[in-house]
Amino acid sequence: MTNTELLTRADVLRQGRTPFVLATVVHAERPTSAKPGDSALVLPDGTVEGFVGGSCAETTVQLQGLRVLATGESLLLRITPGAGTRTEGAQEPVEGLVTVANPCLSGGTLDIFLEANLPPALAYVYGHAPIARALLDVGRVVGLDARPASPGEPLPPDLDVVVIATHGREEETVLIEAARAGIPYIGLVASPKRGAAVLAGLDFTEEQRARVHTPAGLDIGARTPGEIALSVYAEIIALRPKAARVVRPGADTAAPQSVAEDVDPVCGMTVAITPDTLSLDRAGNRVFFCGPGCRHAFADDPSRYAHA
Repeated sequence: MTNTELLTRADVLRQGRTPFVLATVVHAERPTSAKPGDSALVLPDGTVEGFVGGSCAETTVQLQGLRVLATGESLLLRITPGAGTRTEGAQEPVEGLVTVANPCLSGGTLDIFLEANLPPALAYVYGHAPIARALLDVGRVVGLDARPASPGEPLPPDLDVVVIATHGREEETVLIEAARAGIPYIGLVASPKRGAAVLAGLDFTEEQRARVHTPAGLDIGARTPGEIALSVYAEIIALRPKAARVVRPGADTAAPQSVAEDVDPVCGMTVAITPDTLSLDRAGNRVFFCGPGCRHAFADDPSRYAHA
């Protein structure tokens, strides 16, 4: 896969709201099979597309890439040979730099920048009046993926925000759908009296009711559609730490998840457990490996690694 093909693939992933990590070799010391400019994508299922070195380097990039997907924080990864080392290299006392001792590496050192590419928060806006249009415009300015929506439209599993500005039209329908789907932030643009009356007529649990904000937005004295939209997004930003999206039934499996890990009993490397991770069965347990060399060594003499 050429770099052009890789970047085209990255654009497709962005359009599909699939998170990924772009790994780019920025420095290489021989002997290494990779060179500066080589790059690869790490996908949420652990798939690595592209080239950043041999299987041992790729295994390290896969693990660190999945960690980056889980945290959303980009980093510079330094991979150095570490023959005889049975523990993963400790993080350097330098912010944003992680050094990993890879005992399987043939030699040399690789510096690879891992850039997190996470889709922006997805917001559905209901309504066609000026306030709804302002909510779409301001939402995009602040970096959200704000989209117009209609009542009855299926709610995607990675939806973070629902704002209803329909001025009394089908509000209950949208509120019920959003509450049942577990959307973290649900805003109803209405007067305090009308908003309270709408909520009073709905059979919500306390947890569902707590996620509905009406009147939507912070009280900043907003009057114009733009000011009202600004107040709504100010409230969303203020609540962001408390309203982090949780995995809901039917949630997109491409969303970043926690990384399952194990230690290769032969070389001591930490590896990510994915459907494609090399493994063998030992006394009813799965043993995972960084590459074919370690798996062959273990298969030839399992007793040698009985301590693992």
